Amino acid sequence: MIPTNPKKRQRVPHHSTSTRHPSSADLSRSDSSHKLRRSNSNASFNDGVFVRRSTPAVSSSFNDATTADVFLRLYVDHNTPFAADASAGEDDVQIYLHSDVLRRSKYFAALLSDRWQNPNLNNGVDSKNNSSSNCSRFICLSFGVSANKPNSISNHETVLELLYTDNFSSVINNVSTALDLLPVALELLFEDCVKACVRFIEAVPWTEEEEKRVIETIPFLREEESRELLSRIAAEGDSCEDMLHGLILVAIHNHPNMAFVKAFVAKLLRDFSSRESARRVLERAFEETLKIVKESLEEYSSPDFRGDHNETEAIQRLNLHTAMTNGRHLLWLVERMVELRVADNAVKEWSEQPAFTADLQRAIRDDAWRNIVPGLPGILMKSTCKLANAVAAGTILAARQVRMKLVKDWLPVLIVCKDNASPLLPSHKTLYLELEQTFLRIISTLPMSDSQELLQQCLSFSTKNVDDCPHLVTAFNTWFRRATRPPQADEDDV
Repeated sequence: MIPTNPKKRQRVPHHSTSTRHPSSADLSRSDSSHKLRRSNSNASFNDGVFVRRSTPAVSSSFNDATTADVFLRLYVDHNTPFAADASAGEDDVQIYLHSDVLRRSKYFAALLSDRWQNPNLNNGVDSKNNSSSNCSRFICLSFGVSANKPNSISNHETVLELLYTDNFSSVINNVSTALDLLPVALELLFEDCVKACVRFIEAVPWTEEEEKRVIETIPFLREEESRELLSRIAAEGDSCEDMLHGLILVAIHNHPNMAFVKAFVAKLLRDFSSRESARRVLERAFEETLKIVKESLEEYSSPDFRGDHNETEAIQRLNLHTAMTNGRHLLWLVERMVELRVADNAVKEWSEQPAFTADLQRAIRDDAWRNIVPGLPGILMKSTCKLANAVAAGTILAARQVRMKLVKDWLPVLIVCKDNASPLLPSHKTLYLELEQTFLRIISTLPMSDSQELLQQCLSFSTKNVDDCPHLVTAFNTWFRRATRPPQADEDDV
């Protein structure tokens, strides 16, 4: 789960550090770990007090023994819990550094301040690992790094070298490097390096593995540092559904390469992890689009003739084109809902459209549509066929009342489409035949009284040659077989 970062952890060193005074090692590990805190300024310690400090203007360079006054031993701490074997050559590194440069790190600024030092103690330290000649000339420090992290020594070396420059871009030039150096910069309280790493990570793309590392790092950052990172990986509210809905609207309304975009959005919907979210998004788009189709046909069927004749005709054409365009969008939405098996509510909505189907019948009986939008009836009946097929196949388990109303409202539209389409296009002929067969299958699932009423309306399915309508013959034979079956005897009568 993505961390919400309610309370930031303090950046404190977890390693062991020694100075030239024997007791300061323990002091730096215990007292400083509890008292060092990150501030919002570029400050350092001077005699135990934070003071403002700019980047040191020194001519000395990293690991320059001739000008250095600090001798630092970096070593792999094998006492770390679950410590792994250190990489070859990474057990122990000795570096010459400069105290005024080290003070860019608030950790070293505190360690080198008089607050943590005891001048009354012997200057020798860690004689086992540091030569006495070095410790007589330098401030000698030992710094243990975790054995659990790969390249831990080299990452610490790199961060220490960055203390000597303000040009971090030459080193922090990829996400992996920034993520390697950021924990070290946090550990040493090296604010400039922390900012440079965070700024780089914010600005560039991540791989999936890098994103996991970013998420693991976020809890160690301040709120203002992590805000941009969190906004990139943690969405708020129903943003996924809003995104999907926006993609659907772009695909069906605005994009010039509509077919390709629709195919891509269909794949996104199929692959989306939450089926319920996909259902809600599709239902929302379905209701919006259906409303436009219904309003367009209502305005076409009940026009306002008070205006100019030419103006009224133009409006009527616009209404038909609007219905046709959104009818295509509606068909695509129905196909997606059936494909994802989330069309239950769409079937129910489609079965409760007596006013819509009445307007559609009036529009089809008017010859004007033939020259303006000849494909309009076919488009809307394709949506009906998709939903009815899903009901008949059991893909959608619709209640008896829904099944009955679906056939009752849309059967008259099918009849009007067949009667007013002359000549009947081959594609429409196939569609209407399929819809006849599907309606008859649904009728067979209804109580005898309901199926009796609806079958009488299906006589228009008959053809000149009775052998050309076997689906109608089968439907009536089934009804009469059931009607003539003797009633089931009650157990008490046996």
